[in-house]
Amino acid sequence: MSERSDEIIGLAERLVRHFADKGLMLATVESCTGGLVAGAITEIAGSSAVLDRGFVTYTNEAKMDLVGVDPAALAAHGAVSETVARQMAEGGLSNSRAAVSVAITGIAGPDGGSDAKPVGLVHFACAGPKGIIHRECRFGAIGRQAVREASVIQALQMAIAAN
Repeated sequence: MSERSDEIIGLAERLVRHFADKGLMLATVESCTGGLVAGAITEIAGSSAVLDRGFVTYTNEAKMDLVGVDPAALAAHGAVSETVARQMAEGGLSNSRAAVSVAITGIAGPDGGSDAKPVGLVHFACAGPKGIIHRECRFGAIGRQAVREASVIQALQMAIAAN
């Protein structure tokens, strides 16, 4: 168990209560977190009432096939970009019964970064009743697991705030 586990569980509990109270469902579209957001939510009793589905879109092909990310956007901006995160979130909505969709795409490391897109760069998008919001976080080279856990926290916070 990591230091952040309690925070993640607390946020997941809050999300489940919040969504259940509003009668809303959530879809997750995850790349670098590989399903950790959906996994955190399903740790909570009652989550079946609020989590419609989770898409793990680790490859570019999965992003295109499962949630309709435009190949031209991937070619022009790369998978780790605001454009692709937004398209992932929008695709999560249009390919589910959810009212809110949260998407995560980033570079957890330890390899794969560049000067323009360093390890620890993660783009988040959340689509819902209030529209679509984007957030870019640069967590730095804090370690693969730490980047992934920080990303789960950010995604849960954004989903709660989205409605």
